Order: sequence, then C-alpha cells, then structure tokens
Amino acid sequence: MATDFDLYDTDTPAPTAVGQGEEKEPELVYGSAEEFLHEQLLPTYVRNVTGKSAKWCIDWYFHPEAVSRVAALWRSWEHLRLDPATGMSVWWRDHADHHMRVLLDPQGPFYNCDMKEHRDPEHLEPRKAPHGWFPDVRTIQP
Repeated sequence: MATDFDLYDTDTPAPTAVGQGEEKEPELVYGSAEEFLHEQLLPTYVRNVTGKSAKWCIDWYFHPEAVSRVAALWRSWEHLRLDPATGMSVWWRDHADHHMRVLLDPQGPFYNCDMKEHRDPEHLEPRKAPHGWFPDVRTIQP
C-alpha cells in the first residue's frame, strides 16, 4: 500500500556539482503545501475525526494557522527527507506529531468546524498598546 502512494519516497539523488564548489539544490517532491497535504500527509496521518477527540475542517485553507502549519510540515518534510538516517523519524517526532496534534485538537483552529462544513472562526481582537511600549526595533540605532 505504501508504494501505491509513494508515501515513503525519500530516495533523492545526492546534490550534484554544478560548478566549482557549487551544488545543485535538490528538487522538491511536492510543488505546494496543498499537494503535500493531499498526496503525503493525510494519506499517512490517518485519525478518527469524531468532533470530540479530534476536529478537522473540510475547508482547511480558510484557516491561516492551518495553512501556516501545513506549509511548515511540507517544508520540513522536503528538508528532512534528504537525511537517509533519521530524517523521517525526526520529521514525525518533531514536526508531524506536534503540528497535527495542534491542528486536530478540539480547541484548535478547527474548533468551530466539522468534516462537512466550514464556519469562520472568531478571531482574537487585541487592543493596541500605548504609544512607545513596543518601539520598532528596525529604527533603533545600535
């Protein structure tokens, strides 16, 4: 089954010399976070999404936090797949398990949604701090 989806395709040729001392960047397996989600992440990270112990939104891309986390999962996977020794173990432990636990948490970004319907979340609304409390560090001279 794993070979049906190329789920464990971590065989990537080593970077090849381009010029003097230059190495060619390895090509990405997936062209976008969405492709990675559909082709790699969700086929391998299978959970029972009941709404009580785990939540998912069918329109996950309307949730900025989810988009950012899926993109982080994609980029870290693309990087760590190149480590033939422990890359995938590190990815699962430090990235997939962490981010998916947050995404699927009933109080996480999909708290107001379910597998059939997206509902816009209520965004946190902060007040602006008093002027001068958080100076722009880009403009402060050393």
